[in-house]
Amino acid sequence: MSDILMPKATAVWLVDNTSLSFEQIADFCGLHPLEVRGIADGEVARDIRGADPIGNGQLTREELDKAQGNPNYRMKAQVSRHAELLKPAKKAPRYTPVSRRQDRPDAIAWFIRHHPEVTDAQISKILGTTKATIEQVRNRTHWNAANIKPVDPVTLGLVGQLELDALVKKAAEKKAKDDAKRGIVAEDPTLRPAAETAYLTEEEQEERDIRASRAEPKAEDVFGSFSGNVDDEDDED
Repeated sequence: MSDILMPKATAVWLVDNTSLSFEQIADFCGLHPLEVRGIADGEVARDIRGADPIGNGQLTREELDKAQGNPNYRMKAQVSRHAELLKPAKKAPRYTPVSRRQDRPDAIAWFIRHHPEVTDAQISKILGTTKATIEQVRNRTHWNAANIKPVDPVTLGLVGQLELDALVKKAAEKKAKDDAKRGIVAEDPTLRPAAETAYLTEEEQEERDIRASRAEPKAEDVFGSFSGNVDDEDDED
């Protein structure tokens, strides 16, 4: 017996429009004979509209006639013309244009520096690269290691921002679960958005460090210290 579309709806149609036995209908639709009996009695699939298996290409008229003439005959389902449309489309491997392929090591370096929680398999899938290349970038054994610098893959045009954010979030959640199982509590459980982890030049990083090291100004520094006595001034008046 082949899998058919809408087995209960097909059984409803066969019950209403043929003289097949419950066993024949059950065998063809992949149901239990008692379930088919319930359909005939109106106790099962009461609100389901019947689906003609001949009209949708799952059964031929010859097969139906054979089955109606012989109670012991079991009908063979035909391959539906709609079956191919219902098959999940296989996702094709990511294609990276030739002009962008030399940028992948920079994107790999970005992941290694800013998101170590993302696995090599995830990096390989989203960038369309190999695990061997990732290891070479990580170990600085890549043939162009001297010129590799971390660059946001969105900036390079290798991935979309939404796709990157989804990947980082998924990797962070998995790492948090693994850490929780091992009893590790993260110091900073929050994950910075990918937009905040963009590559900074040495000048930008130095300026950020200088700003962070500056102390917040106090009120005395802005307005000066006050040493007078308010009550004394009122007395003089």
